[in-house]
Amino acid sequence: MQEMQRISPTFYVEAGLHEITFRVKASVPGGEQYPRLSKISLHRDGESMKSKEKYIYRFGDHAAEGDESMRDLLGGKGAGLAEMTRLSIPVPPGFTIGANACRYCLKHGDLPAEFAGELAAAVCRLEESVGRKFNDERNPLLVSVRSGAAVSMPGMMDTILNVGLNDENVVGLAERHGSLRFALDSYRRLLQMFGSVVLGVPKRRFDATLDSVRDECLIGAGAELDETALEQVIERFKHAIEQHAGRPFPMDPREQLDMAVCAVIESWKNERAQHYRKIHNISDDLGTAVTVQSMVFGNFGNDSGTGVGFTRNPSTGEHVLFGEFLSNAQGEDIVAGSHTPTPIAELALAMPEIYRQLVDITSRLEAHYGDIQDFEFTVQKGKLFLLQTRSAKRSACAAIRAAVEMVEEGLISRAEAIRRVPTDAITEILSPQLDLSAVKMQPIARGLAASPSSATGQIVLTSERAVHLAGKHRENPVILVRQETTADDIQGMHASVGFLTARGGATSHAAVVARGMGKCCITGASGIEVDEAAGTARVGNCELREGDWISLDGATGRVFQGKLPLRSSEAADMHLETLRTWARETPNAKVRANADTPEDARRARQHGAVGIGLCRTEHMFFAPDRLPQMRAMVLASTLEQRQKALDTLLPIQQADFEEIFHVMAGLPVTIRLIDPPLHEFLPDREEVKEQITQASSHGTSAEEISRLEGVLQRIGQLSEVNPMMGHRGCRLGITYPEIIAMQVKAILQAAIKVGTSGIEVEPEIMIPLVSCVEEIRHLRNAIEIAAKEVFQQQEKTVPYRLGAMIELPRAAMCAASIARETDFLSFGTNDLTQMTYGFSRDDARKFIDAYLELGILQDDPFVTLDQEGVGALISLAIREARSAKKSIKIGVCGEHGGDPRSIKFFRSVCVDYVSCSPARIPLAQLAMAQASLEHAL
Repeated sequence: MQEMQRISPTFYVEAGLHEITFRVKASVPGGEQYPRLSKISLHRDGESMKSKEKYIYRFGDHAAEGDESMRDLLGGKGAGLAEMTRLSIPVPPGFTIGANACRYCLKHGDLPAEFAGELAAAVCRLEESVGRKFNDERNPLLVSVRSGAAVSMPGMMDTILNVGLNDENVVGLAERHGSLRFALDSYRRLLQMFGSVVLGVPKRRFDATLDSVRDECLIGAGAELDETALEQVIERFKHAIEQHAGRPFPMDPREQLDMAVCAVIESWKNERAQHYRKIHNISDDLGTAVTVQSMVFGNFGNDSGTGVGFTRNPSTGEHVLFGEFLSNAQGEDIVAGSHTPTPIAELALAMPEIYRQLVDITSRLEAHYGDIQDFEFTVQKGKLFLLQTRSAKRSACAAIRAAVEMVEEGLISRAEAIRRVPTDAITEILSPQLDLSAVKMQPIARGLAASPSSATGQIVLTSERAVHLAGKHRENPVILVRQETTADDIQGMHASVGFLTARGGATSHAAVVARGMGKCCITGASGIEVDEAAGTARVGNCELREGDWISLDGATGRVFQGKLPLRSSEAADMHLETLRTWARETPNAKVRANADTPEDARRARQHGAVGIGLCRTEHMFFAPDRLPQMRAMVLASTLEQRQKALDTLLPIQQADFEEIFHVMAGLPVTIRLIDPPLHEFLPDREEVKEQITQASSHGTSAEEISRLEGVLQRIGQLSEVNPMMGHRGCRLGITYPEIIAMQVKAILQAAIKVGTSGIEVEPEIMIPLVSCVEEIRHLRNAIEIAAKEVFQQQEKTVPYRLGAMIELPRAAMCAASIARETDFLSFGTNDLTQMTYGFSRDDARKFIDAYLELGILQDDPFVTLDQEGVGALISLAIREARSAKKSIKIGVCGEHGGDPRSIKFFRSVCVDYVSCSPARIPLAQLAMAQASLEHAL
């Protein structure tokens, strides 16, 4: 056995060795060195005895390997280079180390044993391909080492250029290319990148050295360093490296390469890359490929340069070549922002032939990939090279415009356009957003982004103040800040442009109302204390008073102090509407609306909803002119009192249903029978006590005091320890059948009246919070009796369907028996999640953030459906229900019906429709279309 620092496959094959041990030294910040030991077992012909897995693939020459289909292995960069080679596009030769090597390293803490031999062989092939060798003092091979995962992570991982330069061959490089300054500048870049990425020298150390030399040599910040200055920089860089890392910069080009490859692989685990993956839901197990590519130089003079570009404007989607070019520079000069580039269009004047070639090549690439391309290129002494192509990151506006226009240009199909546009692009375009482009400030608080638009306004702490300060015509924008909101706040919520609450989750009262209204809402924001009496609110470390301005970034849950500007979308309505039309026309992509009022129904119809999937009848009474009647019904202690209140409520409900049926003409309307957690409609106990005290002290009549005392007593009787699991849903209808009778009469009388005007009406009556089939049978009988009475009185009939809302685990388990007694089922995923987890959705914010941070939960289950638990119940229920009644219609009406990832699951288990808040319908339509297209494959 022979020990050596690097190996040559020619040497060990000719020597007939069967096993080689090699050692690569690497350094970590602080200067500690550690050996990386590996063994390779070989046949005499060089074939590995341990593994047949291949780790390295070449590109850029006649023997290129791989193509775009190998993106998971080669990463986006490597796959793009391989594909461009296949298309005969000029690409500097090199090779890609597959992501399988990184995954192996992540799992085992080291690269595979056979990797070193494969790397050595790849280097030899590259040397033969370009006609240069590592450490050739007269004509050295220099390479770049770059990361590249299958999913684009721009700027998250590290790049090292000019690997292979040292004190000896830098002179040969200068002589070969006739420029000492060029060679020294390339060496300076290597030391700076290698020192930072591989040896952990802080970048500020190099920046400070550059500034120091510039000052000493009286060279301006924008001017180029001359040869003398570069020589000083190089020596000081080498000194900084040795001082910080505890070892000199490696002069052996192969050691540089080995260490650079290891460092780029290690950069997969750096903090910024991990954070990027977390916010974009990219798996940590994916790993990165590493591209090693022979250098081409844009810093050769005025006939050279570097550029980045896009085949279409990534901000607007306009079909025009867009980008920047920098003459006599290397790639990182543009990326780092240290130089001011010129628009790429000016390349047409400076280098017309290069520009023509670039337009031709990038047009071919866009047509080949059928997508906007983000490309990098270098011009070396008048010759063009493409260094990268990948699908471009783009704004929401650009994503939609480009997708639609590419269909019109024949590049992609409608289905592909639907698949390509991210669902959050719809939300971004339709929601006003804070303009943070010129703002450098930190948020004063963070919470849950419960409704995605943004808002800026003056703080108000009560509903009454919101109405007063907003003004009659809502001319003053106000933001309602509360510990939590209740039904009593509805007036103030209507007057406000946004809500901020200290408590509550994604399905809390504030969140549900905000989404229904299409307003900004941040809930569960820690560090908020509201003092209504003092008129102050502590938000984070800031004490604010009513009238102070704050701004809410509903897309991220951030709260800013002050009045920040809002920017409206400049998206072309034509392109958005075209895409939405295609989405609605996709088979099996039905989206209904959760709409509780005629106004909600109108908005839903405008957005193209195919019906109402949930009309919550108790929400019809949140309005201040209706709340007293609803409260009277709830507080009634006798049948006579309750019937009197119901007689008042019936015409109100019937009028609303008539208007809703008119708006939704020809479309189904699912009306959930009343399901109020009673505490939402009870007066505040302490307020009533205070009223009694004041009444007694002011000589109020004994009759009024007795009435107030009766109200207080009734509040005590109706108060529940756990109201969300208390006297609500179908239980209320069973114990108080007169309530159900009133609602059924209101629904059917409205349907008959609207139907007589020639409008097609499709009422669907839904029983809430069922747990067993016996509840369904009992209430079905009561509903049929009430319906029969209406039909006899009106001397007309109207068809209606009867269904159940599946919100409890037991109902899901018993779906077969429930299906036999119903015409449709609809999953209320908010309560189903709450009941399955045993989490209170309004209180869980206290620990869910910690669960997410610790990785106990991957997603907030009240935002994105828990497929493993809740999803399993839904899947089982659908399977059992359809086995009992094949024709039964099944929908989803919980807030998960507006979440794209949840929608994907719902479509996979073949729900007939999803239903969500009107403001989320456009997003849900696109998500449902995408899920239906995927399901059809």
